[in-house]
Amino acid sequence: MTVLDTLDDFARRDWAAYDGDGIVRIALIGAGWFTREWALPGFERAAHTDPTVVVDTRPERADRLADEYGLTSLTPEQFHDGTARAEYDAVYVCTPNATHLAYVERAAGFGKDILCEKPMEANRDRAAPLVETAAAAGVTLMIGYRMHTDPVVRRARELIDGGAIGEVVQIHGNMSQRMLAELEGDPADQWRLDPDLAGGGAMMDIGIYPLNTTRFLLSADPVRVSASTAAVHDAFDAVEEQVAVRATFEGEVPVVFTASHAAYHDSFLRVTGTEGVIVLDPAFFEREDRDMAVRIDGEGVDVDVTNVHQLEEEFAYFADCLLSGREPYPDGEHGLVDMRAIEAIYESAQTGETVRIENAVV
Repeated sequence: MTVLDTLDDFARRDWAAYDGDGIVRIALIGAGWFTREWALPGFERAAHTDPTVVVDTRPERADRLADEYGLTSLTPEQFHDGTARAEYDAVYVCTPNATHLAYVERAAGFGKDILCEKPMEANRDRAAPLVETAAAAGVTLMIGYRMHTDPVVRRARELIDGGAIGEVVQIHGNMSQRMLAELEGDPADQWRLDPDLAGGGAMMDIGIYPLNTTRFLLSADPVRVSASTAAVHDAFDAVEEQVAVRATFEGEVPVVFTASHAAYHDSFLRVTGTEGVIVLDPAFFEREDRDMAVRIDGEGVDVDVTNVHQLEEEFAYFADCLLSGREPYPDGEHGLVDMRAIEAIYESAQTGETVRIENAVV
């Protein structure tokens, strides 16, 4: 048996540990397009999860989802007051970045486990209390890096760990989209363009994908970054439209990636080793099938990719961890490393200097 044999059962859930019939009831915090189009269907599909409550700042939007899926609809005020708190075991926080902390603090106070979308908050100073709050309350905090449970990424990591492409010597990645054309609503109301709510632009929203997926693939963290940001179009007058990053990871592995909110819809990650290369293309978007190409010693390897619903896999993993009594990976400490790295990226873009990242942990 060789490391390539791991590709045979491509979609296996190597993380699965729970074999009972327990259910985790979920309160959905935020009823925006991502929750409606992807998260709620993901919870409906995922083993051991049952969405029961929906919370949104627009009551009519929450009410429509509640009517369609048989949920209890709450306003944020009702949620914070503890209304219907007996109807859910955990919360899924999918709201603008700078609003995560308040929901996490309240859910933790109710003794509810938490799955919080990435990035954790609008900045590192607001992200750190998420970890502290969950720890003090004794509840689980998982950060929603859905690529960790995508079989394409997991199989690529196994190939890397098994030495299939030799020693990794460099990684290149990109994630780009025409944000204002692809996302719903009036651009004037788009919270991703508001630095107070988003904390930043393309780096915060989509640049985090090549950054974090590289961390997962290498089981290593960035230690130095140099970066540049730019805003070319008028809509991006308050946050960066594009970002280019050169990071050095532990072991002196160079990683280069770009992200743009006003470019052709595209995503890829290319891992080059001393003996071969792995290419994930498309790599990140939830709305398209992923693909993997592997070349070792100049020969292509046939890869029969099994595509999955990314959110179904992520949510099933979250429930599996809760029901089996183990801590999920990625947890809050893992998410904080990204927040430190993003802070360093913005500092580098502003100063033009290479910035060292402190306190990196895998």
